[in-house]
Amino acid sequence: MTQDTTIAPPRPRTSPVPRPTRVPEEIRAITKVELHQHVDGSIPVEVTWDIMRRHGLAPVDTVDELRRLLVLQEEEEGQGLLKYLDKFHYPLWVTQFYENCAEVAYAIAKQAYEQGVRLLEIRYSPIIHVYAGLTPRQAIVSVLEGLNRAEAELEGLTCGLVIIAMRHMGPHIAKIVARQAVSEGQALHDRVGVVGFDIAGAERGNPPRLFREAFEIARRAGLGVTAHAGEDEGPEAVWHAVDVLGVRRVGHGCAAIKDKALLRRLARDQILVECCQTSNYQTGAVKDRERHPVFTFLEHGVPVAICTDNTTVSNTDQCRENALLVPTLSLDEISGIHDRARAHSFIPANRRKP
Repeated sequence: MTQDTTIAPPRPRTSPVPRPTRVPEEIRAITKVELHQHVDGSIPVEVTWDIMRRHGLAPVDTVDELRRLLVLQEEEEGQGLLKYLDKFHYPLWVTQFYENCAEVAYAIAKQAYEQGVRLLEIRYSPIIHVYAGLTPRQAIVSVLEGLNRAEAELEGLTCGLVIIAMRHMGPHIAKIVARQAVSEGQALHDRVGVVGFDIAGAERGNPPRLFREAFEIARRAGLGVTAHAGEDEGPEAVWHAVDVLGVRRVGHGCAAIKDKALLRRLARDQILVECCQTSNYQTGAVKDRERHPVFTFLEHGVPVAICTDNTTVSNTDQCRENALLVPTLSLDEISGIHDRARAHSFIPANRRKP
């Protein structure tokens, strides 16, 4: 088989983000696993536009103008995590209502399916979707409804939902969110349920140790636990996520490569890192022209998953993220990453389709 390994020439210094010029068809053919994708940052622009127009919420006159508001622009790249998170402002206008949440969850799953994803975990913070009157539990169920529709319509797709507590809302709210996640846990569902628990948002000033009790609630109830850590803080944040929160996966974890002992720990305990290449360059978690940590993780025996983070904000998809690994990795090696990532999914094995 001839591999097309065409890679984009270096981009202007205004953008730190590498992008393939085209995606080899062999990449498209790989059966993929997505373990780290946010609802709010992945709603297709056209879907947000349609919902906004339907409800009289459109802040601009055209879908192209809206695209600039929802997608990180080149001049905005590399300016830090908080600049990146600014792009989540407008999606929250439409995801305060049950029917809209179900619609966008379905659209995200369908888009992932078209990229070859067959095992999909999306993540979502219900507590920031209750401003129009939904309860946290209703906010969770709305997304499950969209994912159940996707599973019913898209052959071979298996979905799960990871619930996020937002760091800036503090440990007490995190415990409330954890209990709401447990109330819709996979063990209580024949179809799609909540499979995991996470913390996200600004790392600085919100250390993982403060959220220990929330994670104990989730873990004791049988949910998988992961945490955003080492994206905007140093290796100590990853250590705390592992030792204090007891996570089995780490979101981003870029700073872990600075600590050899931590790399050995992640490899020894087979704690998977959810790697999001494009967004890491965009937020500055990985600096301009630096090699992405995913390769260091692989070299040290740390399991990884290739993830999109936010397909709309980052203007990416599963095929593009995988194409960034070429030509450093062969197609067989890339396919193997997805095969091994399946074992680290929080979706129970008995629900995963062959």
